[in-house]
Amino acid sequence: METIEIKEILQMIQKRLWIVVVVTLISTTTAAAVSWFVLEPIYEANTLVYVGKNVNVPEGIGYYDLLINDQLVKDYRELVKSRLVANTVIEELGFTNMTIGQLTGTLNVNLKANTRLIQIKAAHRNPETARDIASKVTEVFKEKAVALMDVENVYVIDWAEVPTHPIGPRKKLNVVIATSVGGMIGFGLILLIEYFDNTIKTPEDVQKHLELPVIGTIPTFPE
Repeated sequence: METIEIKEILQMIQKRLWIVVVVTLISTTTAAAVSWFVLEPIYEANTLVYVGKNVNVPEGIGYYDLLINDQLVKDYRELVKSRLVANTVIEELGFTNMTIGQLTGTLNVNLKANTRLIQIKAAHRNPETARDIASKVTEVFKEKAVALMDVENVYVIDWAEVPTHPIGPRKKLNVVIATSVGGMIGFGLILLIEYFDNTIKTPEDVQKHLELPVIGTIPTFPE
């Protein structure tokens, strides 16, 4: 019985395969057009900052020091994306048309695993603006961290540079996803159409749905 059901599904798909082709083609073409001609490229610049508790122990850093530094790094991450830092950056860079939410939305702060390094990233349509935001956020963050947390252990290792290659949109990935989604939608439409199609088209449909024997059929002749 299960083999027959699978066979019927394959027959339904084969009969209306054009739906899958059309939907997939429309989805793929739309995604390609939007990715190549509508979406603007996004550039990302980043800085690398060292943070941590100053330790002057000859033996090195102990477990307690690592715990303190780990907590400090988390505090610094929140400070980077705070309204205090964002408002100062907007004022100093003269971004009159950018809100605090828009600025913090361009930022991404990553903690390097098992280190005291923070990578501050800024993404923008303009590569120079991305560099300026990343550098200014890092500069303001360092000033605020020293002033508010009373520490002097924030060191900029790498300043931001103008990015030469965009990080997005990921055009090929968008097309692949659109193709997959279009194919699934097409198959779903076929199953939906067949599910609501209660018309009888073949002798097998009579036997299956009405449970009546077929005595004979009237063929259709060409004119």
